[in-house]
Amino acid sequence: MLKLIKGAAVYAPEALGVQDVLIADSRILKIARDIPAAEAYEVEVLDGRGKLLFPGFIDNHVHILGGGGEGSYRTRTPEIMLTDITLGGVTTVIGCLGTDGTTRNMASLLAKARGLEEEGISTYIYTGSYQVPVRTLTGSLVDDLILIDKIVGCGEIAISDHRSSQPAREEFARIVGDTRVGGILSGKAGLVNIHMGDGLRMLSYLRYVIEETEIPPSNMLPTHINRSSRLLKDGIDYAKALGGYVDLTTSSDPDFLEEDEVKAATGLRLMLEQGVPGNQITFSSDGQGSMPIFDHDGAFLGLGVGKVTSLYREVRDAILTEGVEIPQALRTVTANPAALLKLKGKGRIAAGMDADLVLVEEGTLTIHSVLAKGQLMVQKGAAVKKGTFE
Repeated sequence: MLKLIKGAAVYAPEALGVQDVLIADSRILKIARDIPAAEAYEVEVLDGRGKLLFPGFIDNHVHILGGGGEGSYRTRTPEIMLTDITLGGVTTVIGCLGTDGTTRNMASLLAKARGLEEEGISTYIYTGSYQVPVRTLTGSLVDDLILIDKIVGCGEIAISDHRSSQPAREEFARIVGDTRVGGILSGKAGLVNIHMGDGLRMLSYLRYVIEETEIPPSNMLPTHINRSSRLLKDGIDYAKALGGYVDLTTSSDPDFLEEDEVKAATGLRLMLEQGVPGNQITFSSDGQGSMPIFDHDGAFLGLGVGKVTSLYREVRDAILTEGVEIPQALRTVTANPAALLKLKGKGRIAAGMDADLVLVEEGTLTIHSVLAKGQLMVQKGAAVKKGTFE
């Protein structure tokens, strides 16, 4: 059955005005000012009047298997469920391991990604975890990228952090180089997702790669760049001076920000005000990952769990509270990650693209409906499609 969204103000992410959007199976068939329902046989009409239509959101950093264990075994966070993702308007996730590359492994990560895809959303994964040497599926980082369809990059590799393997900068550069080659040979992004800690080295390893090798900045995405104002400032300089890409983490509780931590929505505004090009900024949730708290000596104090729903919360806050224009705020979770990760059919509303769409209420910008590959996942703010064990 065809679906027809009538009369929504479309942001593709650029503003297209009020349009109708016709969906055939999993793709967008047509966008026009007025598409009569009679043109389509057995068409299901969705009323978009009084609503804005956005591309489905891309979350480029989700611990779909769960994460943690940083407070011992009892603190391993649970696997993510489908509605944990879709209720936040997210239709595409990139899964990663994180601190634990032992009890969470690449085979399980791949299986979880395939399971979520069977339930209706789009999934990809990074090979590796915090650790160096990189934990892989085939025994080779390059082979993983070439042979495993869902692997689009490597990560999250930890640097400038007391939990990292403390690789030398040359060793880090080799990981980025191998990931780039694997991407070139497989037609994928070959992106290294980099966990940034709060150490004094900050982005120096990434600067070394750009300044001392031939690898372009588009093969690296440092995340958690808003964990401190000092790191955010370094990220602004890195993006402006070297053309680097930066990722802001949304999962921090805005009511309980850690000392000197910057809210993602605020960080976006500050970056744009300082002249960082808008296409070099992305948001990710760190969803289902543990959010550990350590004292100044590195001793564990406690933790929370990241939420994928925080991704759109920060996009919404950027628009309503920080005054960022809708298209620019949307790009951080749509067109920007789609381009950086080379995700075909994702991140935009246009004929021929995947029918990943989010309808939000005009004014409040609260989520009304979510479609993933043309399938209705959320309607009137409630999940209509649930995961196998929900």
